Amino acid sequence: MEGAEVELERRSKFLSSLIRKKKEADQEQKQVNKNNNDDDNNNDDDINIRVRASDMATGMQDNVLKCATDYLRVVPPGKGNVKKIDSKCLALALKKKFDCLYGPAWHCIVGTSFGSYVTHSSGCFLYFSIDKVHVLLFKTTVDPINIQH
Repeated sequence: MEGAEVELERRSKFLSSLIRKKKEADQEQKQVNKNNNDDDNNNDDDINIRVRASDMATGMQDNVLKCATDYLRVVPPGKGNVKKIDSKCLALALKKKFDCLYGPAWHCIVGTSFGSYVTHSSGCFLYFSIDKVHVLLFKTTVDPINIQH
């Protein structure tokens, strides 16, 4: 029984270290976001954008985040002076922008609760959050259809 207790203690320490590292990473991200907001001087201090996963060049990521923040700037505040994100409009804005900039076959999913398992073109995947809303933007390949008569 002693071996099981030792293993349980080892796993407990491991999980505690993971939680501690996650909290430290979250604090660092909050500090980076705060510094970015301070540098921008655009009164968007209440916008908390966080990249969750990415297979995308930094320049393209900047375009996505700029498009998302531009969208948020024009959204009128709702009750309590809080901006309510229209998921459908944000998804459409991001998709159209990236279809124009980088060619067709971009897909965008926006929501507070969704699951996904997608295949994407290399270098064309970004998953990020704006406060509690999550955004998945990715591109798929478009193969011409061979229609034989």
